[in-house]
Amino acid sequence: MRVVVAEDLYLLRDGMVRLIEAYGHEVVATAATGPETLDALLTWRPDVALVDVRMPPTQSDEGLRAALAARRQLPGLPVLILSQYVEQLYARELLADGAGGTGYFLKESVFDADQFIDALQRVAGGGTAMDPAVIARLLAGGSSNRRLGGLTERERSVLALMAEGWSNQAIGDGSSSATAPSANTPPPCSANSASPTTTTATAASSPSSPTSTNRDAPSAARRLDRRCRHLV
Repeated sequence: MRVVVAEDLYLLRDGMVRLIEAYGHEVVATAATGPETLDALLTWRPDVALVDVRMPPTQSDEGLRAALAARRQLPGLPVLILSQYVEQLYARELLADGAGGTGYFLKESVFDADQFIDALQRVAGGGTAMDPAVIARLLAGGSSNRRLGGLTERERSVLALMAEGWSNQAIGDGSSSATAPSANTPPPCSANSASPTTTTATAASSPSSPTSTNRDAPSAARRLDRRCRHLV
């Protein structure tokens, strides 16, 4: 997997490069400003881009705008946003373009290297990977709430559990033994499965119900993956 890492803080950027390479992937370019990010994305056309939101020269939203500009020229370019902030306006545009291969995580929510790399790989494969906190903030917007009416009960349940921080496995198991994540370790969640046989983020009811089943889990997850991009 070829990756571009766009982050203005040197120590964080270098750490992410080392982590990605430790998992056997190649970082083809790094960027520290918005213009550098756009240039790197268009030049290298990576399998996935890891992009911060607020970057020089103004430290506002250069990184996210660079990602959007690159996707306009390279439709479907996979982008995983990693930031301290949720920039709702641009985040909605990124997630709602329907091209797939998008994700958004808050830096404070990433506590596990395996899950982080898994999210990066899911986005590279055209899936949608979302931080529960980002989902909660996006769904709090008026335009998002008006579109919730189109979701099935199963999909509403999945989104609610994702916003609470439940992992794919916990939601898919629907087990009474499943426990919610602690406040200190909210896991990354994804609305897309890596393969048709993988347990996906879907449940007919809360994980506290021991009678829920997953026979239609893959199809519900695929529907949710498509609809998540239109909620924003």
